[in-house]
Amino acid sequence: MESGNVTLASSADHLQIGSGGIRKNSTLICVPIMADSVGEMVIDMGKAKASGGDLVEIRLDSLKSFNPYEDLQTVIKESPLPTLFTYRPKWEGGQYDGDENERLDALRLAMELGADYVDVELQVARTFSDSIRGKKPEKFKLIVSSHNYQNTPSVEDLGNLVARIQAAGADIVKIATTAVDICDVARIFQITVHSQVPIIGLVMGERGLISRILCAKFGGYLTFGTLESGIVSAPGQPTIKDLLNLYNLREIGPDTKVFGIIGKPVGHSKSPLLYNEAFKSVGFNGVFVHLLVDDLEHFLRTYSSTDFAGFSCTIPHKEAAVKCCDEVDPVAKSIGAINCIVRRESDGKLFGYNTDYVGAISAIEDGLRGSHNISGAAGSPLSGKVFVVIGAGGAGKALAYGAKEKGAKVVIANRTYERARELADTVGGDAISLADLDNFHPEDGMILANTTSIGMQPKVDDTPVAKHALRYYALVFDAVYTPKVTRLLREAKESGAVTVSGVEMFIGQAYGQYERFTGLPAPREVFMKTMAKY
Repeated sequence: MESGNVTLASSADHLQIGSGGIRKNSTLICVPIMADSVGEMVIDMGKAKASGGDLVEIRLDSLKSFNPYEDLQTVIKESPLPTLFTYRPKWEGGQYDGDENERLDALRLAMELGADYVDVELQVARTFSDSIRGKKPEKFKLIVSSHNYQNTPSVEDLGNLVARIQAAGADIVKIATTAVDICDVARIFQITVHSQVPIIGLVMGERGLISRILCAKFGGYLTFGTLESGIVSAPGQPTIKDLLNLYNLREIGPDTKVFGIIGKPVGHSKSPLLYNEAFKSVGFNGVFVHLLVDDLEHFLRTYSSTDFAGFSCTIPHKEAAVKCCDEVDPVAKSIGAINCIVRRESDGKLFGYNTDYVGAISAIEDGLRGSHNISGAAGSPLSGKVFVVIGAGGAGKALAYGAKEKGAKVVIANRTYERARELADTVGGDAISLADLDNFHPEDGMILANTTSIGMQPKVDDTPVAKHALRYYALVFDAVYTPKVTRLLREAKESGAVTVSGVEMFIGQAYGQYERFTGLPAPREVFMKTMAKY
């Protein structure tokens, strides 16, 4: 099937003692070592060991000068971890541009001097394999690799590729493809989980990130974790620190439930940090990942197995999510936007909820109650206040709905007036264009809530409202939480307003999602401590 369900071949945990202690999978973490000199490589190998790596990949093509016998002997002797030697040519995405015979001779020499693994490209694998037949040390393994920097082929083509790699003499099959869409990764999972031989199946690029984490669930032989962010040997590699501490890779096994944050962009999200820390604190067998999704319906259809148990949903998919669920909570249906999708274990049906409005409105009410210069009416301090919502998307709908429920007079401000008018009519409020917001001040003591991405990293100097207009507001809330203090919040505080950051909303909405994902009460102290670090 081209991109069907991803399911497990086995539900039995594979317990193994590794550098990280008891773990639920046998997937190794390989640290790429790319340096100009052998001396730098030796230093980095020590860092790889200290960071918790299982083996190092020595990228010989990164060396500025290379004396094969002397340098290979030094690296193998000095390495505190098992070694994998790669000498990648330019025609396969590497840096080597010299004589092919010299390149292959160097890899053969690495084997003879005690390398644990050598990686050769499929194009030259049969020649290399024939040349070492009968000479391979007992512990040595030959990795034969194929890299596709354009796309990810069909399952059938991938299966044929695996067969060709095996026939070329591989002890371990390695396939690296490129994700044009996150659904491409499902095809690699299908190949990996059904493989009868040790296999490394990874998908390059940000849309392929889950392949590098969930390979521990689907039986991948190894994954790559870099020493530093941005210093990668292939696009999309996470750091070893993130693999071990953010995604808890050692704890991922065949039975691990997969959750994630669906968005575009999504890499900035702190949701994986929050949920994975919470999962770990209570021993819940789940992992939470970033999911860069272009087409929500296609994604949910592709990853339809109950292994993929729930999703947080952010910009721009909150409204589309309503149509993708089998059932939608009445409140979420009224809002017209979903930020939480749960897949029922018994039949795989999708249920949609909205926890945004509770998290945001509660944070705003707490901000008003905690201020000394505002006294709310009986009940909610929002009652009777002019509540200006910037944005008419999913989060804007949630805030407008929540504010109206609390008795506020809602005004929607949006770049496109027609969308503002549409939402205002739905909740029984007023509408203005975003351009008119700077001169909108029917009364003092208003509430302002930005639900757009204006001011989010990397565009931290942007703001949706001119500073002079902020003096009319008693409280300003910004749903953006990267950075924690946006330009809008900084200028609002300077103008005398109470400010509430997106972090408060983020934590508040996460409580409800966590409980729906796990069936457990949210560990609130863990949530607060985790976000306090950030």
